[in-house]
Order: sequence, then C-alpha cells, then structure tokens
Amino acid sequence: MKITHKGDYALKAVLDLAIHYDEGVVTIQAIAKRIDAPSKFLEQVLLELKRGGFIESRRGKIGGYMLSKPPQSITLGEVIRFVDGPLEPIACVNKGYSDCNDLHKCVFRPVWQKVFKATSDIVDHITFEDLARQIEAVDRMPTYSI
Repeated sequence: MKITHKGDYALKAVLDLAIHYDEGVVTIQAIAKRIDAPSKFLEQVLLELKRGGFIESRRGKIGGYMLSKPPQSITLGEVIRFVDGPLEPIACVNKGYSDCNDLHKCVFRPVWQKVFKATSDIVDHITFEDLARQIEAVDRMPTYSI
C-alpha cells in the first residue's frame, strides 16, 4: 500500500468534511486552507471523491461540498482503495492469483498476506467519525504555558 499525494489530500478532505459535517456545505477554499492544499489540485480530488460517492457538491452562491453519507459510514480503507488502489503489498496476495510458478512453496507470500490482513484490519475499522472525535478530543485538551 502506498498513499499518494492525491490520496493524502483525499483523506484530509474527507476528514475535514467529517469534522464540519453538521455545518452543511463547505467551500473548496475553506477546505484547501484548513488542509493546506492547492485549490486547483483539491478540486480534482474532490471531483474524484464525488464520483466515488463519498461527497456531494452544491452549486451556487452558497455552494460547496459535503459528505454524501454520515462520517461513521465511511472508513479509511474505502477511501484509500478508491483513490490509491488495493492495499495488497504485492499481487500474489490476491485470492486466485496464478501468475507465479512458486506460489505453493513461496515463503514470502504468507508474510505479505499477514501484512495485508493487519493493514486491512486497521484501516477498515477506522471511520472518519472516529478520526473527527480524536481531533475534537485533542482540541478540548487544556494547554498550559508559563
């Protein structure tokens, strides 16, 4: 699994929309500023997320973007797979893979399968609501200065 710049911005944009979920639509300029992303590139990322059914857009003077479903319904793994492709570290991890003559005696395949399972177990059980709550908890923590 490799997270590209596009994938990173996609995750940050979905998280930003999750944090502001109850506020309705959010402008691309507001998202770009908060996640420190170039607006033009973010526009492409948001269009892709829209095609994937993760977000909706509203046109007009009070237009912008919002999640198409509640943050607790979107996992990190779904967004990663949609934007950056499969989580498998190598093709032979896939069931039904048959392009290798050494599959039956390969000592690496079980290792990569464990890596894939561990990664999937993590990203498929973290929702954007979980992440938004973590940020809220950090923001509520008192700061001390002398």
